[in-house]
Amino acid sequence: MSSSTPAPVVTRFAPSPTGYLHIGGARTALFNWLYARGRGGKFLLRIEDTDRERSTPEATAAILRGLEWLGLDWDGEAISQFARRERHAEVAREMLARGAAYKCFSTQQEIEAFREAARADGRSTLFQSPWRDADPASHPDAPFVIRLKAPREGATVIEDAVQGTVTFGNDQIDDMVCLRSDGTPTYMHAVVVDDHDMAVTHIIRGDDHLTNAARQVQIYRAMGWPVPVFAHIPLIHGPDGKKLSKRHGAVGLEEYQAMGYPAAGMRNYLTRLGWSHGDDELFDDAQARDWFDLPGIGRAPARLDFKKLESVSGYHIARADDADLLPEIAAYLAAAGKPALSATQREGLRQALPFTKERAKTFPELLEKAHFALTTRPLELEPKAAAALDSAARELLRDLTPHLQNASWTREALEASAATVAEAHGLGLGKLAGPLRAALAGRIVTPSVFDMMLVLGRDETLARIGDQVA
Repeated sequence: MSSSTPAPVVTRFAPSPTGYLHIGGARTALFNWLYARGRGGKFLLRIEDTDRERSTPEATAAILRGLEWLGLDWDGEAISQFARRERHAEVAREMLARGAAYKCFSTQQEIEAFREAARADGRSTLFQSPWRDADPASHPDAPFVIRLKAPREGATVIEDAVQGTVTFGNDQIDDMVCLRSDGTPTYMHAVVVDDHDMAVTHIIRGDDHLTNAARQVQIYRAMGWPVPVFAHIPLIHGPDGKKLSKRHGAVGLEEYQAMGYPAAGMRNYLTRLGWSHGDDELFDDAQARDWFDLPGIGRAPARLDFKKLESVSGYHIARADDADLLPEIAAYLAAAGKPALSATQREGLRQALPFTKERAKTFPELLEKAHFALTTRPLELEPKAAAALDSAARELLRDLTPHLQNASWTREALEASAATVAEAHGLGLGKLAGPLRAALAGRIVTPSVFDMMLVLGRDETLARIGDQVA
């Protein structure tokens, strides 16, 4: 590749498997995915499992499930950071050989004593190792850590694609430990080695990592490696403007699937949460990939808004192909721990989707609207439905029955039959619709009675009416 050819874009998502996939992490993954996919680049996944006490296979599985549900495919295999610990140690030793790092023999007690004395004198508690410039001949035969030899004067400047120019005084950057005395790498060091080896060109992550960038860039420079583009995105806050937590409701991505939000709606909503493209609020994946760029990310924290999430989700449910909705609804039921639909119910739902999905904001709402197609005889009547089926209403339904028995089963014919019976009783069609809803669905709030009759078919419609007039 010639020097004039730009390197292909490579982004990564690097969660720690110590718990569920937080919605903020999901948005970070989405931003990385969009940026890479929109530029024909690669989106990589690295599981940062160096914390062996807190990392669990269950948490890793939950992260993978969450990404798969959200529709974020990654290139190649997911990489385990822990499995690369020998490589991390090798780089630390190379930095040592280059004079960019040093062996530090200070004990934890000595470090704490230094900090206590510094506090007492009103000095910076940033640890300054006495071993930084020590003659190797003076090194004891004792355990040591490998520390980065960070610059002590001047400043470290990060040109951040979201935050702008960010300057850190080097007197505020410590000589961080890269390799512990037991030979295991620190997280801060491992991240840089992995990002370099994975050829990551753009590091898009939460702005809680911004101070880490000032320390990590020292390793890139020590090794003579190209420094990737940093883009530190603001965190997501709750509706009250405070950092998102469980008190605001769902914070784990899988909770949103179990609440019945469609993946396309979540992608649209999370993309727009902290990023903008003009005034566009509703868009599909292709548009998001075309439009997404780092300058569109705002610097202020975004606020989670459940009303807006519902509105966006409703838009995507209404636009979705019925064939795509059915498996996603099945996955929602499984995620929510609800019984799966039977073959008969699936077919009923399939037929009901065209007119039940239009105003549903979530899958529970959709299933509620399609209840008539999922329930079986004898119907359980809600109290208001039972009240709607008084003696006069039953008489109306009795008169309607022979008309339905002889009608051709089209919407026009069904409407004409109902109008004829209502007119014969001196009533408007609405007076007949109420008892019909109750008989066909066991409820008074339902889709159009004619839509229900078309889905149920002649035999089931007549059977349900018959149950109420017998």
